[in-house]
Amino acid sequence: MKSIFKSALVGVALMASFSCSEKSTEVQTEKSKQVTAKEILGNPAYLAISFEGYRERSRDIQPSVDQLKDDLKILSAMGIRIVRTYNVQLAHAATLLKAIQELMNEDENFEMYVMLGAWIDCKNAWTDLEPDHEVESEQNAGEIDRAVALANKYPEIVRILAVGNEAMVRWATSYFVQPAVILKWVNHLQALKAAGDLPKDLWITSSDDFSSWGGGDPSYHTEDLKKLAQAVDYVSIHTYPYHNSHYNPDFWRVPIEESKLSTLEKVDKAMLRARDFAKSQYDSVANYMKSIGVDKPIHIGETGWASVSDGFYGPEGSRAADEYKQALYYQHMREWTNEAGISLFYFEAFNEQWKDAGNPIGSENHFGLFGLKGEAKYALWDLVDQGIFKDLTRDGNPIVKTYGGNMESLLKDVLVPPAK
Repeated sequence: MKSIFKSALVGVALMASFSCSEKSTEVQTEKSKQVTAKEILGNPAYLAISFEGYRERSRDIQPSVDQLKDDLKILSAMGIRIVRTYNVQLAHAATLLKAIQELMNEDENFEMYVMLGAWIDCKNAWTDLEPDHEVESEQNAGEIDRAVALANKYPEIVRILAVGNEAMVRWATSYFVQPAVILKWVNHLQALKAAGDLPKDLWITSSDDFSSWGGGDPSYHTEDLKKLAQAVDYVSIHTYPYHNSHYNPDFWRVPIEESKLSTLEKVDKAMLRARDFAKSQYDSVANYMKSIGVDKPIHIGETGWASVSDGFYGPEGSRAADEYKQALYYQHMREWTNEAGISLFYFEAFNEQWKDAGNPIGSENHFGLFGLKGEAKYALWDLVDQGIFKDLTRDGNPIVKTYGGNMESLLKDVLVPPAK
């Protein structure tokens, strides 16, 4: 059976890459100065992805400039032109920007932009004390200052600055803040832009769960959220059908009318329902924005699908996690968002094992389209066949297919969702 990831899916991005290679240094330099967030967001020639590149079980061991350059070359080969980061507390974001700058200096045709994240917490977050969700952490001001400094140091690379990551959603019980906190810092950054202290074309947003942007529980529909929607340059939402296969499984379970279908037919239909679930959450935010008179672009700051789980999403749970389903989800989401003019910061580029360091087969460690050693998961098998990763490596490892490229072996790990 042939890999389902269609080569046409990345055709536009690859053509953009090839045409870019024909440009002179002068034209490329001019483009880097002129291309803006408005021009690249929603543009299928600028595919987006969430990327950090941590290799080890602890973020105390930071990836080097050379390691990040190897990763960026791999992502560039598959048509990625925008990467998303999450915080500037650690050295990672600065190292990544340095790596991109070096690649741009070494290759006049290299093009990569960054959605730079500033992490926002409430008071007492990640401590032994009770989190105070009504008061923000005293660390936030320093985080914003660091993000501003990097945006000004690399104005040709940083095109978006995101205030917080899932910082307003209430299930983030360790650290969430009220919308007023995010609004305060968005307004601060917009004021810096107006004063000429940040690039005028830099777009400011906050990347948060669809419900935090008004698409879910009406209790989120506050005056501060309305003001925030008016203050950002665009709305960045997160949607996770994968997690909802456990928490809100009605869409996921196999209906009785599909009970006699084959295993793959049941899975194929389930993944279409997963895509439609994501669409419904996107539409719910769009409808709320319309209801409050806000006409801003809405893009997907995060969505993804894990390939391994021993918990809620594994054999004893929703049975959502495997490479076949991950590939279908990636394909469906790219096709929908590219056609609709929506940027999709897919989560994520490479597996990271620090997220559930004590459990190697924990779901959070396996959202990458690539494994830790650069193994291309099923979603990317067609790209391996096309040779786009030829001569590229991760930590010295060539980019090869998972399962040794054996489809029969891969299908043995595909589980049917539970019946309704």
